[in-house]
Amino acid sequence: MLRIAVPNKGALSEAAATMLEEAGYRRRRDSKELVRADPDNDAEFFFLRPRDIAVYVGEGILDVGITGRDLLLDSGANAQEIATLGFGSSTFHYAGPAGKFTDIGQLEGLRIATSYPTLVAADLERRGVSATPVKLDGAVEVSIQLGVADAIADVVETGSTLRAAGLEVFGESLLDSEGVLISRKDTEPSQAVQVLARRLESVLVARRYVLMDYDVPTDLLDEAIKLTPGFESPTVSAMHDPQWMAVRSMVTREDSNKVMDALYSVGARAILVSTIHACRM
Repeated sequence: MLRIAVPNKGALSEAAATMLEEAGYRRRRDSKELVRADPDNDAEFFFLRPRDIAVYVGEGILDVGITGRDLLLDSGANAQEIATLGFGSSTFHYAGPAGKFTDIGQLEGLRIATSYPTLVAADLERRGVSATPVKLDGAVEVSIQLGVADAIADVVETGSTLRAAGLEVFGESLLDSEGVLISRKDTEPSQAVQVLARRLESVLVARRYVLMDYDVPTDLLDEAIKLTPGFESPTVSAMHDPQWMAVRSMVTREDSNKVMDALYSVGARAILVSTIHACRM
């Protein structure tokens, strides 16, 4: 049975649960449920603190897990990223009092408050900067005002929280993070893990693409196909009227309306778009 770690709360929890459900796995019945068996898929889900998931997977206690790339790297666990999941995107930056810093090298000898000390220490070492990470569990923005640190390293989304605290980002980002599927390092993925990864990939494809059907005059077929090349190749079928052909192809969801407009201009008609519920590529 495949043993899977899933975030029990936080920003990653709901997105992970929804993705697994779309991939055909059972959803837990309530937020207090810590273990959920899924005998139909020969799987068992364990709902854990996101920060602990990499540790359980790295120790081989659980087979795979869903967590953030930031949490994986900060854990120092014997675990590795095997797939990106397209949710929970975030960017890490250094920040300090407005106008004080312009370059990360200026952090030399200073204290940096963060909830990700291992991640920050590794980044500073990579940059050749000697500074001291100060571990805090949250609300790092007030640490400078309280005299605990000289700068911070944290997730930055809109930057409104930083600005409210009189801070601004500087230098290059530390990391671009998102939800990832992880396994233990130096292990070949089992057949069950490959099936899980393939199912999750299919959810991403189904979210990103739609299926487009249209009719096009035979003499305009090549021009229309240039607009809808599909993955390997579009499906083209003869119609009862030999002057027309029917075409089916996958196109990106965000471009679907532009593609329909372009197809109509070429001469295609009866252009239909369908949502993809599930797929295997």
